Amino acid sequence: MKYKFKTKPFEHQAEALEKARNEKYYAFFMEMGTGKTKVALDNLGFLYTENKVKAALIIAPKGVYDNWVQAEIPKHLSDEIPTKILRWQPKKTITFQKELESFIQEKFEGLKIFVMNIEALSTGKGTSVAGTFLIHNEDNMIIVDESTTIKNRSASRTKNLMNLKGYSNYRRILTGSPITKSPMDLFSQCSFLSTSALNFKSYYAFQGRYAVIKQRSFGARSFQEIVGYRNLEELNGKLEEFSIRTLKEDCLDLPDKLYTRRNISLSDEQSTVYTQMKKLALAQLDNGELSTTASVLTQIMRLQQICCGFFQPDVGEIRPLANNRLNELLDITDELQGKAIIWASFTFDIQQIAQALRDRFGPESVALYYGETPQEDRQAIVEKFQEKDSNLRFFVGQPKTGGYGITLSAASTVIYYSNSYDLESRLQSEDRAHRIGQTKNVTYIDLVCPNTIDEKILEALRNKISLSQKVFGEAARNWLM
Repeated sequence: MKYKFKTKPFEHQAEALEKARNEKYYAFFMEMGTGKTKVALDNLGFLYTENKVKAALIIAPKGVYDNWVQAEIPKHLSDEIPTKILRWQPKKTITFQKELESFIQEKFEGLKIFVMNIEALSTGKGTSVAGTFLIHNEDNMIIVDESTTIKNRSASRTKNLMNLKGYSNYRRILTGSPITKSPMDLFSQCSFLSTSALNFKSYYAFQGRYAVIKQRSFGARSFQEIVGYRNLEELNGKLEEFSIRTLKEDCLDLPDKLYTRRNISLSDEQSTVYTQMKKLALAQLDNGELSTTASVLTQIMRLQQICCGFFQPDVGEIRPLANNRLNELLDITDELQGKAIIWASFTFDIQQIAQALRDRFGPESVALYYGETPQEDRQAIVEKFQEKDSNLRFFVGQPKTGGYGITLSAASTVIYYSNSYDLESRLQSEDRAHRIGQTKNVTYIDLVCPNTIDEKILEALRNKISLSQKVFGEAARNWLM
C-alpha cells in the first residue's frame, strides 16, 4: 500500500517528510504556520502504510489537542487509512471508561490514534492510561506537539513522559520555538526522543558543555547563574542529524508583519495607585521580601493590572479604576474593516472587552476563547471565526489558552490589549493570524501606557527577551522603577 496524500505537501513539507521518513526519532522544528502538524500526520500515515506503525499517542497542550481530533486529522490524514480515534476526557464517566477500555484492548485492522492533553501526564491517572495504551498497542508512535511543554526536566509531566518513551517504537516532537529561554531548553525535548540524540546522559553534563556558569550572591543567598553559552555550533551540528528547522520566511510567500502601538495616558486614579504600588514593591525589595523571581513577577503583574484599569488585592473584590484603555480599543475597532483578534492577559479585561464590543457591534460579533470557555465549544468558535461571511468579527482570548495550535487567518489585525511577559506566548499568539492561508499584511497593535511597566514589557518582547530570565536580583529594581 502506497501512502496517498490527502492534501498536497508544499516543497518544504515534502523535504521534512523525506528526512524523517523511517527515522526512529525526529524533531520537526518548524515555525508556526509552516504546517508541522500536517507533516507529522503524513509521516505517521506513511509509516502505517509500511506496516511499521499501527497506533499513535498524540500529546498536545489543553488548548490544542481538540484541534487535532476535530480539524487536523480529518484534514490531512489520508482517507484510505482506516482510523479509530479517541480523545482523552479528564473527567471519566462510566460511559467513557468503557469506551476507553474497549479502545485500548480491541484488535483493530487499521490505525488507532489516542489524543491526550499534556496536562494529563502531570497526573498518575493520565500517565497510567497512556502507558496502558502503548503497552497494548506495541507498534506505535508518540507525537508531542508544542514540545516546549516538556522543557522543564523537573516537571511531573516531563518525568512521566520520559518513562513512557520506552514503550514506543517511533517518537516525534513538534515546535516552532524549541528554544524559548535558553539552549538549555533543548535537553529534555531531545532526551525524550532518545538519550543518544545529543549523547548526554545527564542535564548537568549537557549544561557543562554548552553553558557558561558563574557563582553569584544576592544578600546571604549564593546561587549559580548561567551568564552565557558556548560550543553552540557543535550543538547545532548535533541537532541537524535528527531535526529539520523550517522558517516561514524561507519557504512561504506570506505577507509582512506590521507593528504599531497606541499610547494611552494613565488616569489620575491609575497614576496614584500605580505610584503607591511601585513604592510598596521597591520597599519590599529593599526589605528582602521579594527574594524570588516569582515574587518579583507578581508585583510586575500588579503594576500591569493597574495600567489595564483595575486593582486586585490579595483578599477582596477587584477594584475597577478609571482608565482610557477600553475607549482606545473601541476607537481602534471603529476604524477597522473585517475581523480582528484581541489578546488580553487578564480574565477581568476579557469580560470587560467582550461586553463593550457586544454593546457596540451586537451580541453575535464577539467570541471568547479563554480559560472559562468550555472545551467542547472551542473548535466551533474557531471555525465560525474563519467563515468569511459569519457575523463573528472579534476573537477575544488569552494567549495562554488560544495562542497555540489554532488558525485564525480570517483576521489581519491583532490587538494586544495587554501583553504576557512570556516571549513564547507572544510569538505563538502572533502567528495565529500570520500563517498559511493569510493573504493580507498582518498589523499588530499594542496598547501601551508610556513610562510604565507596559512599555518595559513590550520592549523586552520586541528584543526577544523573556522577563522571567531578567528580573532576579538587582535587575528587579530596574523593572519596578
